[in-house]
Amino acid sequence: MANKVVLCIGTKKGLFVAEAAKARGRFSLRGPFGQGVSVYSALLDTRGTPRLYASSCNAFFGMKVLCSTDLGKSFKETPSAPAFPKEDGRALANIWSLETGADKNELLCGVEPAALFRSGDRGKTWELVPGISNHPHARQWNPGNGGLCMHTIVRYGNRVHLGISTGGHYLSEDGGNTFQASNRGVGAGFAPDPFPEFGQCVHKIAAHKDAPGRLYMQNHGGWGEWDGPGGRRPDIGVLRSDDYGHTWRSIARGLPSDFGFPIVVHPHNPDVVYVMPLHPMTRTSPGASPAVWRSENGGDSWRRLAKGLPKKESYFTVLRDAMDIDELGSPALYFGTTTGQLWMGRDGGETWERVFDSLPPIHCVKVAVV
Repeated sequence: MANKVVLCIGTKKGLFVAEAAKARGRFSLRGPFGQGVSVYSALLDTRGTPRLYASSCNAFFGMKVLCSTDLGKSFKETPSAPAFPKEDGRALANIWSLETGADKNELLCGVEPAALFRSGDRGKTWELVPGISNHPHARQWNPGNGGLCMHTIVRYGNRVHLGISTGGHYLSEDGGNTFQASNRGVGAGFAPDPFPEFGQCVHKIAAHKDAPGRLYMQNHGGWGEWDGPGGRRPDIGVLRSDDYGHTWRSIARGLPSDFGFPIVVHPHNPDVVYVMPLHPMTRTSPGASPAVWRSENGGDSWRRLAKGLPKKESYFTVLRDAMDIDELGSPALYFGTTTGQLWMGRDGGETWERVFDSLPPIHCVKVAVV
């Protein structure tokens, strides 16, 4: 019976693991693991005996994947990490996403430069997935501000959705053998063509297990005042698909900004979705007053959730993987900031409290109930 809430917190200086009872009264903190090395991705794999995975990417000593089988009390490096073949010509710069695969031993890993790797033995060995990694578009993708990263992997059955910055959304419907760009309705504010076939700067994609045809996207918005080639492009930042990602439509109306990084779906209701709008130039909350915004009708309308958060003079950023939600009956939302605070919003974000105040800058937050 699940009785613990476990958080993996990836930071600029290593991975931290926090644990609390289901009441979430007090979180104990362990770490850092992989000390001094940035952690951009983590995975709590609850298939069978829980395993915790995290990237540990060092520009001098190479790319590592850390694994724990004791809920984050200790970590070991997996026997190998993803690596491009020597003849490929690309060199691994970062690991941006770790997700479960089709069976209990399979892991999927998105990297920089944008490519997908697969392990069939829980990280002992890795192989390049050629259908996307060697896609005809791959050598035409360009880096976003954070690099050329494959940061999102969403898998349901034979469908695999990938988010690439700046490549856009790619969809496989044959289990990951082949992929097609699927960006109809996804805008790009920085390109002469407002709606190109590919090359969009997708920030994050989220879905719900009970509604696999429904997808939500946080795209690179903030182009409502753009006066360059192609004209202004308002409301291209928050999107929804109801046909497995084949087409997308805007759900940004009612938000103070359509720019942001994370997007999260309620674990029990696919109509409830959360975003954290940011000012596009400063990457901080509008008016320096942080708030999470929640829709309870699939994006048709939005409500501001800020009780307990700073009311003014707050200039942190919340990155694409730094917000998550647990699966308890009354779920709590969590987000980490680039200034080192971890916040928890009880009752789906109704009231907020600061769990940790002085961690290193936070890159990712993942939660599981075990």
